[in-house]
Amino acid sequence: HRLSLSHNMQLCSIWIKYLKYGEFEETVHHFEKECKNKGKVVPKPRGNSLRDSKTLIIQKDLLSSFDDGDFKVFFELWTEFVPLEVRDCDPHAQKLEFYLHVHFTIFPLKIHLGRHVPDFEVRITHFKHYLETRGAALSQTTEFLPYYALPFVPNPMVHPSFRDLFQESWIPEMKQELEKFLTVTLKVSDTPRLLSLYKRTQQKNKKLQLQLQLAEAEKRTSSYMRRFNKMQADHHNLIGVTAELVDSLEATVSGKMISPEYLQSMCVRLFSSQLRQSAAQSIDFTRPGTASSLLRASIVPQRPKEVPLLPSLDYDKLKRDLLGGSDRLKALLLQALCWRLTRSLQGEQRDTVLQAYVSNDLLDCHSTRQKPVLLLMRSKNEMVRQYMARLINAFASLAEGRVYLSQVPSLLRLLIESLRTEEKDSVSRENVLGALQKLSLRRSQQSAMIEDGLIDWLVDELQDSDCLSDYTLEYAVALLMNLCLRTRGKRKCAENPKYVLKVLTDLLGHENHEIRPYVNGTLYSILCIHAVREEAKEMSMEEILHCYSKEENPELNRQIEFIIKQLNSEGPESDDEEEDDDDEEDAIETDLDKEEVLQLQPRELSGETLLTTEYLGVRDTHTHTHNRRSAAPLGRSVDEPLQRPVTPISHRNTHIMQVVHTHTHTHIYCIRTTWSNAFWTRGS
Repeated sequence: HRLSLSHNMQLCSIWIKYLKYGEFEETVHHFEKECKNKGKVVPKPRGNSLRDSKTLIIQKDLLSSFDDGDFKVFFELWTEFVPLEVRDCDPHAQKLEFYLHVHFTIFPLKIHLGRHVPDFEVRITHFKHYLETRGAALSQTTEFLPYYALPFVPNPMVHPSFRDLFQESWIPEMKQELEKFLTVTLKVSDTPRLLSLYKRTQQKNKKLQLQLQLAEAEKRTSSYMRRFNKMQADHHNLIGVTAELVDSLEATVSGKMISPEYLQSMCVRLFSSQLRQSAAQSIDFTRPGTASSLLRASIVPQRPKEVPLLPSLDYDKLKRDLLGGSDRLKALLLQALCWRLTRSLQGEQRDTVLQAYVSNDLLDCHSTRQKPVLLLMRSKNEMVRQYMARLINAFASLAEGRVYLSQVPSLLRLLIESLRTEEKDSVSRENVLGALQKLSLRRSQQSAMIEDGLIDWLVDELQDSDCLSDYTLEYAVALLMNLCLRTRGKRKCAENPKYVLKVLTDLLGHENHEIRPYVNGTLYSILCIHAVREEAKEMSMEEILHCYSKEENPELNRQIEFIIKQLNSEGPESDDEEEDDDDEEDAIETDLDKEEVLQLQPRELSGETLLTTEYLGVRDTHTHTHNRRSAAPLGRSVDEPLQRPVTPISHRNTHIMQVVHTHTHTHIYCIRTTWSNAFWTRGS
């Protein structure tokens, strides 16, 4: 009976605390009244004096340890009394904890004791350990990035990145922040127990859900590994058969005979995935040409399907409606024209579409009219501007499209104007940036962009990289690299080298690793300028670069080695006046049509249906010349920083080709080096 009474009192107390926490005062009044009517005892809330006195003692001990520089006592108290969920989830707490570690690390230097203090190395080791454990999550944040080089800087007091730490106002400001935080955080016990129990249950459920997802992922991984092992075994079998067939070929040259049984056994092994063993054994290999016919049949490529050309359009009517139609019709037409280019099949079909657009001057690039189609970039309707930007981006994705766009001097001004006026990370601005980046493959466009001050805009934009979308970030950095490959671009960066280098070093630690090759390429390019090298040495660039070479990525590590070598060189500035102009292959991003915001209304036509229903024209009589550009040459080693203009999509494709190219030559070399079966058994 006493136990039951105690439980009832506890439950009543829990409910009342929660209701008061939620400010349900009227509900609390009725609840207490009903409990009293039913004879249930409602416990009175205890005073907070005891708890408050304990809180004050803890707070006093923490502040005293802060003043004395006693990091061991401080972080013991910090770990014990600051709740784990606050330390792990509250951004303000994480920021404060980071700067507290910085404070205790440089404490001997602040009170002029220097590095000869016995425990200074212990402090450095403790800070390194923090950076590699709890502090590792903050390495992607621009604000904290310079401090990851602190343990490696010989004299932080004179280093420009750490001068603020040694100002007289820094410690009082830190202490004030700490006091505010402790005053709020050490009273977390006011949270009602009911709410704490709920949060704890939610965390357990989330943990259980993650465990289930992990088990499912491991199951899929196991399935993929089985498939991979089977493919690998087939691959090794194929290489072994190839080696033996080459041995047989060498033997026949020497005059030795190959028996039909031997050929039969080889073909059974080679065609095991295509023929049943019984069928392979029934083939008569004594007949001349049987084995070679099977080999040719197994590798003959399938005949490509005939791809129909898209119907021709009435481009005069199209342009009239693009200029004089409603904003809704303009947006639908621009969307349809963009889709016709991006969704056509690569090859003759897409080439024919582009050739028709260019020959009919779809964008009025050669028109003398006062209001050409290109001026839709200045439309007051956001939807029209967006789909115009998408269409220009699609044009710029193709080599012949870039040639067409480059013939309009006013286009760059329109795009740069749009880049500066459109909302941050809007679809319109993303497409404008993508188009500019692709146009920067051409030297004439690079020169115009540099003259229009685009480098300064890019550096300012990249300073706050955490607020940019992945597309904007990747194409902005790639555009900056393309412009910095030019001598004029490098000299532009040399006008404010400290600012540019700080932005680039911050980008090295960004969580989006796709941008690293472009950041490395930019650094490598501008470090050929003497003034930039001197500024980089002043800010200990080599030590900062070494911090990033510890990652398990040999390719990027070797690029960093090239950058450090460039940093320590004393050679003259490179001359870029003889480089090739725009030798990139055609490449349209798969997500160029992402985030379609134009929703169809009832009975409204769109896409190819709209074009072929309302704007069908007479088929052109000219024959399209199918002149495909070959892929970009594989002249650069993947270990070196980028030293020629690229686009992100073509760089990824070229990188894959280089890897395949390298592995292919490795296999050929191995086959040519030795033909012994022992080699394949030991090294395959």
